Amino acid sequence: MIIKSAIFKGSFKTVEQCPPGKLPEFAFIGRSNVGKSSLINMLLSKKDLVKVSGRPGKTQSINHFLINDGFYFVDLPGYGFAAVSKKEKHTWKKMIADFLQQREQLLNTFVLIDARHEPLKIDLDFINQFGEWQIPFSIIFTKADKVGKDVIASHKKMFEERLSESWENLPPIFISSAETQIGRDEIFKYVEEMMVEGK
Repeated sequence: MIIKSAIFKGSFKTVEQCPPGKLPEFAFIGRSNVGKSSLINMLLSKKDLVKVSGRPGKTQSINHFLINDGFYFVDLPGYGFAAVSKKEKHTWKKMIADFLQQREQLLNTFVLIDARHEPLKIDLDFINQFGEWQIPFSIIFTKADKVGKDVIASHKKMFEERLSESWENLPPIFISSAETQIGRDEIFKYVEEMMVEGK
């Protein structure tokens, strides 16, 4: 896919505030510091469209980016560790749950997993919520340039085995790197397929 335009449309604290209309949306979410902002910038071929921070919990709202005037990428707050109060964490959790469950134009949520780690309970628990909510999602392993192919393959297999304990059919899984642009073509091919199916 050729990215002709990518425009930041705003940050929103509730699903009700999000842009009106029926343009397809693709959300990105993952544990804090999983490389979400870097991945979105890589996909859109924009170095600084999404602000990258080394501080977990930097994304604190629902951020919409209009792509080619035809669909949105949505940057959601990370789950897991963040140096904020319990009250604020609860607010984030509700904001994320409301958006994922209520946004009818949301075609897919990409759940980002750090390729350097074996399956973590926090990731598995979050993914299993998608089954309870009955909403479509897929998985992107990030930071693939940080470890060898054998390690990635091993962690991916372990992850699939753990998911198979709860899921009959596994979601699509992509391998990516913001540094080397691995996975960009495959992810966009999937985005295009989802938009065709969603019409």
